[in-house]
Amino acid sequence: MPPLGTLEVCALVGVHRSTLERWLSSGRLQTPQPIRIGGRVFRYWTQRDVERVQRFKAKFYRKGRGRKAIARREELMP
Repeated sequence: MPPLGTLEVCALVGVHRSTLERWLSSGRLQTPQPIRIGGRVFRYWTQRDVERVQRFKAKFYRKGRGRKAIARREELMP
């Protein structure tokens, strides 16, 4: 599978781009290795990265009803 862009990953996983960006900026998901092309920086996602996002979504995300209770408990535990 060729590397995917962020919008393609969002379509595969079933989340909005802003949701994925929020997960990345908060540090809850590891950002894929950035690639510099002609002075611009791109994130290219591998199949392994996509699977990691899918696992995260299954564990912590419920559309329209907030985060799953298990996510809240894990954040409150020291």
